[in-house]
Amino acid sequence: MLRLRAFRHTNDKIVKIQLHPTHPWLVTADDSDHVSVWNWEHRQVIYELKAGGVDERRLVGSKLEKLAEGETDLKGKPTEAIRGGSVKQVTFYDDDVRYWQHWRNRSAAAEAPSAANQHSPAFNSPVPSTRGRHFLVVCCENKAIFLDLVTMRGRDVPKQELDNRSLLCMEFLSRSATGDSPLVAFGGSDGVIRVLSMITWKLVRRYTGGHKGSVTCLMTFMASSGEAFLVSGASDGLLILWSADHIHDSHELVPKLSLKAHDGGVVAVELSRVMGSAPQLITIGADKTLAIWDTISFKELRRIKPVPKLACHSVASWCHPRAPNLDILTCVKDSHIWAIEHPTYSALTRPLCELSSLVPPQVLAPNKKLRVYCMVAHPLQPHLVATGTNIGVILSEFDARALPAVAALPTPPDSKEHAAVYIVERELKLLNFQLSNTANPSLGSTGTISETGRSRTEAEQLHVKQTKKHISTPAPHDSYSFLSISSSGKYVAIVWPDIPSFAVYKASDWSVVDSGTGKLFAWDTCRDRYALVETSLPPRIPLIKGGSSKKAKEAAAAAAQAAAAAASAASAATVQVRILLDDGTSHVLTRSIEGRSEPVIGLHGGALLGVAYRTSRRISPMAATSISTVQSMPMSGFGNSGVMSSFAAADDPFSSNKPIAEAAPQNFQLYSWETYQPVSGLFAQPEWTAWDQTVEYCAFAYHQYIVISSLRPQYRYLGDVAIPFATGGVWHRRQLFVATPTTIECVFVDAGVASIDLETKKKKEEMKAREAQSRAFAEHGELALIAVDNPQVSTSERISLRPPMLQVVRLASFQHAPSIPPFITLPKQSKVDGEDTVLKEMEERKVNEVAVAGGGVSVAVTRFPSEQKRPIGPLIVVGVRDGVLWLIDRYMCAHALSLSHPGIRCRCLAAYGDAVSAVKWATRLSREHHDDLAQFMLGMGYATEALHLPGISKRLEFDLAMQSNDLKRALQCLLTMSNSRDVGQEKNAADITEILSLTVVKQENLVDAVQGIAKFAKEFLDLIDAADATGQSDIAREVLKRLAAAGSVKGALQGQVLRGLALRLANHGELTRLSGLINNLIVAGHGREAAFSAAVLGDNALMEKAWQDTGMLAEAVLHAHAHGRPTLKNLVQAWNKMLQKELEHTPSVKTDAAAAFLASLEDPKFTSLADAAKKPPIEILPPGMASLSAPPITIKKKPPASATSSQSPSTTAQSPSTAAQNPPTSVQSPPTAVQSSPIPAQSPSTEAQSTTPIPVQSESTATQSTSDSQTTNTETDKPPMSEAPPPPPPPPLPPADQLDGTPVAEPVSNSVSSPQATTEAHTPSEVAS
Repeated sequence: MLRLRAFRHTNDKIVKIQLHPTHPWLVTADDSDHVSVWNWEHRQVIYELKAGGVDERRLVGSKLEKLAEGETDLKGKPTEAIRGGSVKQVTFYDDDVRYWQHWRNRSAAAEAPSAANQHSPAFNSPVPSTRGRHFLVVCCENKAIFLDLVTMRGRDVPKQELDNRSLLCMEFLSRSATGDSPLVAFGGSDGVIRVLSMITWKLVRRYTGGHKGSVTCLMTFMASSGEAFLVSGASDGLLILWSADHIHDSHELVPKLSLKAHDGGVVAVELSRVMGSAPQLITIGADKTLAIWDTISFKELRRIKPVPKLACHSVASWCHPRAPNLDILTCVKDSHIWAIEHPTYSALTRPLCELSSLVPPQVLAPNKKLRVYCMVAHPLQPHLVATGTNIGVILSEFDARALPAVAALPTPPDSKEHAAVYIVERELKLLNFQLSNTANPSLGSTGTISETGRSRTEAEQLHVKQTKKHISTPAPHDSYSFLSISSSGKYVAIVWPDIPSFAVYKASDWSVVDSGTGKLFAWDTCRDRYALVETSLPPRIPLIKGGSSKKAKEAAAAAAQAAAAAASAASAATVQVRILLDDGTSHVLTRSIEGRSEPVIGLHGGALLGVAYRTSRRISPMAATSISTVQSMPMSGFGNSGVMSSFAAADDPFSSNKPIAEAAPQNFQLYSWETYQPVSGLFAQPEWTAWDQTVEYCAFAYHQYIVISSLRPQYRYLGDVAIPFATGGVWHRRQLFVATPTTIECVFVDAGVASIDLETKKKKEEMKAREAQSRAFAEHGELALIAVDNPQVSTSERISLRPPMLQVVRLASFQHAPSIPPFITLPKQSKVDGEDTVLKEMEERKVNEVAVAGGGVSVAVTRFPSEQKRPIGPLIVVGVRDGVLWLIDRYMCAHALSLSHPGIRCRCLAAYGDAVSAVKWATRLSREHHDDLAQFMLGMGYATEALHLPGISKRLEFDLAMQSNDLKRALQCLLTMSNSRDVGQEKNAADITEILSLTVVKQENLVDAVQGIAKFAKEFLDLIDAADATGQSDIAREVLKRLAAAGSVKGALQGQVLRGLALRLANHGELTRLSGLINNLIVAGHGREAAFSAAVLGDNALMEKAWQDTGMLAEAVLHAHAHGRPTLKNLVQAWNKMLQKELEHTPSVKTDAAAAFLASLEDPKFTSLADAAKKPPIEILPPGMASLSAPPITIKKKPPASATSSQSPSTTAQSPSTAAQNPPTSVQSPPTAVQSSPIPAQSPSTEAQSTTPIPVQSESTATQSTSDSQTTNTETDKPPMSEAPPPPPPPPLPPADQLDGTPVAEPVSNSVSSPQATTEAHTPSEVAS
């Protein structure tokens, strides 16, 4: 519960401290006047500055800057060279600080019943004034330093500009009539307050005539009348009120009211927001007292001495749901943060926490005591409190997950007014809230455009009308509680975990239906039943009358304690389930859930009951707490009379300084509400769980992420979203709205379609069919089973699987518009920043972000709305009602977040299941965001509806049409994308004039179209397959026409696509187109593809022609040989001729010496054909074919076991020259000849030169049979030997004379399936013999 969030060790005392509202920045000043800005989230120092003396770095930097800007004459001493003196105040100033200061003042004023505006604090934010700059402002005695943390440029204002008086404190004024905002007021040592403009850097006015002593503190606030005041406290003990509404722009202002506040001077002043009444002022003084003032009558309401004998130095108003009665925090120079309970009546002071227990022990020296010198509560996150001490900065976190004690009741169907029940002190109250704008955003008014061009629905914040009513039933306790509501909304459960006690109320008449002791409680989300763990209160220790010995007393006490421990342990392990019947009585369904014996530390309600058990070892701080349902956090402070802190409890895992990274134990189990049996294995305990009302989805929140699962047709993990520190969430169909301490997020969820879902669906359909059949059989007997099958056209629905979708959209955060450094976005300014018209226009444009579409409908330019402002503090998410997201904060104030931006509204409608309205709303979203929205709708399963979005791109339209099986539309998209509408259309008019007038334009169009078809070839093939699957052959034919037309253009389509096309053409019986395609491929030189297509067509002659005409003679020979075709001899002759021709080319000459030397060692190579003529001509034949020149000779077979041949009959052919040097090479598998003579390898294949053996495949396409050939190499330079597939009959061996003289070589034939197409070019490659 209480833990150290961040600690930074320093050697000096930290005397001034301030937190930035939206960035994780903390600025401190120590007693030696060093100022540093620290990022407490990443634990890094961002900036350091010596403010007391002269900071050399800044001095040098400013001089360099001036030189760079060309100012050489340095008139006088630069302001950076002035000694600052002691630091009196440090703070941040930017648009965020300004906005939230204004917000705080307005909302505090709006609490009063007589307040000027009775709506929730929705107001126009102040105009952004710092233009994206983040100033660090340091108020020193001699000067004020304004440092821009974005550009690192500074501005020092010496006290000479401010009447030469020491500056002791400062405050920023937000309102001013003239255009010189922002203004900063400085309290001077002479009792005068001087106001400086941050644009002209000149003194604009003085507040005089009030204080006699020096001004020590300043603060602005707003009265419930709506008037802005500046309040100042000074060393003369006076508290003075000044008007801060500068409507009358005079230079001297006089005080409105003066009060004597403290003897010895006022130390600090703070504004306190009081629920249901006007704001109050809290002052602390040197007289050790704290006073509370009413801001209407300015009477003193209360004065107390928080800590006797010590004066307070810091005070902060506080409102934390975990400690509902503590309203003020204060610090004195000891090691505690003190809290004041019920400040206006009982006003008890108790230590909130002991800081020395939080810091690492090694930091404190043994004899050193921790002392606090300054303290500040985070303005927007009340659970963070920063303290400056003598050992460093301590940022403590007080239970970030405690939520306000409020629960929303279901709205009656016809009512516009919503209700929530909440607890304040010991009273139950009703909060009624509704939208007060007359235009209902959910009806979608067209958002008429106001004069400024801003659409009205976006600009005005939603006004909320709310009233609070008492309920006559009092609540029994006033400690921390939380409320939960049953699934029907008829019952409200309230649990006070610190007592521990619970009560269940009936919402109709607020009578108690059930109550007891216990702090673990969980509702079932489907019926009005609940689980709880009852704790037995420890029995009173009996008082033993005097007379018995001391030992007897001790023994009795020990026995009583043991009995109490045993009783509580027994009760802690039993989870009871009770049900509420219609008559409002509760009945116990089961006394205990079987399962485990460990004590239960958490219950989580939902469609299944989650039970968390205490594991044996200490649980890490994160895993231990769970706040969605009740938590096991005894707080000792409320029950005990001792001075123990109310936040750090003995049994509290948060009080230990354990690293967060410790692995969470597996201690959480889900049980069925019906059978009370476990339905899951153990997993880590979530911090809270949220179940969708229709029991389709559930979310389990952990420290750094939220796990989302779908529950139907069975449990399936969908993914997790990285939303850290989430405090609560509510489902609204497929939207999960999540609150974190700084943001409100919306997660859109869809389970997608997984194969398991289809299986379940199929099983269900089968079961239905079986049931129908058995019913029919029961009614009509055997005859019912006779059925006549019609010839059905199979239009099988293609259900494509869809991955689950999770999309997170941030709806609200604390940040103002994202800060953009001014030098990036703004045009160059003149020295004095006058209000520039260009600037104004840019600001306007940024704010409005609205364009006008046709018909005067305003269209949102942005994809998502700019983030709205998240209300301050912990929030309960009520959910979506009236088309807005409702939240309730810790002041029991309802807030509405608008969901009317089309980017959000379309998504919400689609997630809700109303895709048609989502498409209608999309007309208000500018067209460039339609693709994004269509992708989202596709993820949600609305591909068909997404096709109606007007602005989607063609590419996405094609995907959507394919998804939604609208193949006609997909075809139209493809034709448009590939410009191929007119391609492949047969013209009937064969008029000669038309043929002659084929103009250049047509050819250009054709080129475009063919390129387009080639680009989208894969999509075309997918479309054919989809059309085939759903029996839409006409669409498939249209696509085939286009593809065939493109295929006939040389080099347009890849080989793979051409093959696919051939198969599909054959499949569709488009044989004429296929034969046309083959002829075109032959002309284009695609031998392989043409042969493949011919094979598909089953035309052997055409196949052979394809190879022959594209110069692939080797394949043609093999094919002819395998099929015993009559053309074999001619083909072999042609092939050999071609090989002989290729030898004539001169070989490439090797130049390097090493290669030349190696070549000289080898056999002499042929240098010209003249040498070759001495030997018989080279012939390359398919295995077993007789030589073309020599007469046929037969020889006897060699014995199979000879040394040179292996087991299978094979021949080893070696030229006599190589036989001497090389050992005989044995080539395994069917008879082939070895290539060992200088023949160039066919085609551009480098395999012949490679030195490593490569397995080469050759394929006879007709028989489609392949055999892996093994190639062996004898020497590094020898060519690989490859084999062709064996012909069906075993052929005779080649004649003898060929064996002695001419080696019979066989080329490396490229396999048909290789990707590169072989063309006419044959490169001669030298092959060593």
